[in-house]
Amino acid sequence: PTKITSDHGVDMTKKLILPEGATSTGGMRKILLEQGPEGYAKAVREHKGLLLMDTTWRDAHQSLLATRMRTKELERCAEYTNTALANAFSLEMWGGATFDVAMRFLHECPWERLESLREKTPDIPFQMLLRGANAVGYTNYPDNVVHKFCKQAHASGIDIFRVFDSLNYLDNLKLGVDAAGAAGGFVEGAMSYTGNVADPTKGKYNLEYYMKLADELVDMGVHSLAIKDMAGLLTPAAAKQLVGALREQHPNTPIHVHTHDTPGTGVASMIAAAEAGADVVDVAIDAMSGMTSQPSMGAMVSMLAGTEADTGIDKSLVAGLNTYWENVRNVYLPFESGQLSGSSDVYEHEIPGGQYTNLLYQSRQLGLTDKWPEIKRKYAEANMVLGDIPKVTPSSKVVGDLAQFMVAQNLNPQQVEDQAETLAFPQSVVEFLRGEIGIPPGGFPEPLRTKVLKSRGLEGIDGRPGASLPDYNFEEAEKLLKEKFGAKFIDDKDVLSHALYPNVFTEWKEFESIYGEVSKLPTDLFLSPMKENDEVEFELSPGRRVIIKLLSITPPRDDGQRTVTFEINGERWLMPVTDMSVASEANVRRKASGPNEVGSPMPGVIVNLKVKEGDIVTEGEPLATLSAMKMETVIPASTSGVVKHIAVNIGDKVDGDDLLVEIE
Repeated sequence: PTKITSDHGVDMTKKLILPEGATSTGGMRKILLEQGPEGYAKAVREHKGLLLMDTTWRDAHQSLLATRMRTKELERCAEYTNTALANAFSLEMWGGATFDVAMRFLHECPWERLESLREKTPDIPFQMLLRGANAVGYTNYPDNVVHKFCKQAHASGIDIFRVFDSLNYLDNLKLGVDAAGAAGGFVEGAMSYTGNVADPTKGKYNLEYYMKLADELVDMGVHSLAIKDMAGLLTPAAAKQLVGALREQHPNTPIHVHTHDTPGTGVASMIAAAEAGADVVDVAIDAMSGMTSQPSMGAMVSMLAGTEADTGIDKSLVAGLNTYWENVRNVYLPFESGQLSGSSDVYEHEIPGGQYTNLLYQSRQLGLTDKWPEIKRKYAEANMVLGDIPKVTPSSKVVGDLAQFMVAQNLNPQQVEDQAETLAFPQSVVEFLRGEIGIPPGGFPEPLRTKVLKSRGLEGIDGRPGASLPDYNFEEAEKLLKEKFGAKFIDDKDVLSHALYPNVFTEWKEFESIYGEVSKLPTDLFLSPMKENDEVEFELSPGRRVIIKLLSITPPRDDGQRTVTFEINGERWLMPVTDMSVASEANVRRKASGPNEVGSPMPGVIVNLKVKEGDIVTEGEPLATLSAMKMETVIPASTSGVVKHIAVNIGDKVDGDDLLVEIE
């Protein structure tokens, strides 16, 4: 990210203190704990007024700041939030991308975040986003992993599980619903919303489609129904029509509506949903609301104050939270998407709010920033190429990967279909067409699917993708992890994290073994390195403070080594470090030319080599795997022959058209 200018003197955010005399009234969680999920559902239906769920701790920063919010910022306002939002239906604070990002980028334990915040916020139900059979990952897991994950999540503090599937595939949904229910949680069955029920010309996602899906979820035994509008497509007219129909058909089931404010109509849509009979709507603290985030909490609270739908939220207390989050957001400026206003073209491209910032960031990494408008158009085209599917993780990733691929390769939809046998599609697209994340509404796109699978010698998956996976061996995994990292550094939750993200978990633990628990660092220091003569003071543990001053950094040697000299509480330390940014100018790669030279289709990192020099290959056979952010692309042989030369190694960074393999 762009560096933050800071003197690194002290933390830039302070703990938020409640006004004198402000105390929690016990909160909605008391009802849930005393009466259980069924009793809570009944209490929600009988509640006078509109209930709110605050997304600030999860979806708001996932949508606006690429999920980079550290636990430290949440902890500092937790006790204040516990009182200010005691009348809220829930706080959404876990799940989605937060589990992955905590380890991958923040170098934190996601379970410690949950348990720390639960201790500091005892009175408000905690809600998480569960990706059905995908749990909090991007793939399918054995059933016992999903069940064990939900059981531990509930034990660590999650009360409400919003369960969805990116394709609304019932078999995947049922696994998530069953696992969350068996764990003892309040289960909210979510319908991933796309299209426009108020516009009969918008295709297969009409009112009948959602009513049937809602019936299926209620039959599964969910405690509430959620409309999960990932992109902000739910117009006020559509909200009124859909919520009204659901309320009439399911009078005893709470209805919860989620949207993103990308087009700027979020508040109007939530008001319309409330008037039509919704019990709960999603909002975010004003400073973390709007655009790709959720509608403004302050706007909803103010507009409904004194009406039958009064939210019961104290505006004066919310004002303190808003000031706190304004200051916090300034610290995270490097992760802002650059979007300065709403974008009504979301009705055309349908990019989910949670994906918007990540897709823009990935586009920059691929050198496609100037083509952002074209990427949005290609996103819409890619969606139709794939059969017009609901778009939310992981299906949204499939569409985004294909859109970027189409831009990079200058392809239109007809060319994608015509050249399907030979194109080096992103791996996520191939997996989707094979059926690895489920079956989309209306089935797979043909003849695209047949062409892609046949040319790669693959067969489609029938039914739920994870149903045939053998149980995960937790005991064996625990044994191996303790041997690798030490028994005192591995517990049951670590084993679960490894089961979900084996590579990410391993890299995080290896990072931690070198650098320690960087969660102790002040956020401005975590995001921006110290400069010579900078001095910083922070608390390592209660009562133990350190003052660190950076004295000097030597120029790099030919091998990239530098010597860093600094003082800790007045004691001088010298440490050799390797500057990975130092690279030889001799590492410029030549471009591929001719039919016997295979080049990289786009910039990225080589993550796998499937052949070695001297191997005999046939046209279309996989040679290597390229990763660009989270998108993996298998590079096929352009012709049959013998591998004469491999020009790259695993871990090498390459640009578009760089030579990878020569075939003779």
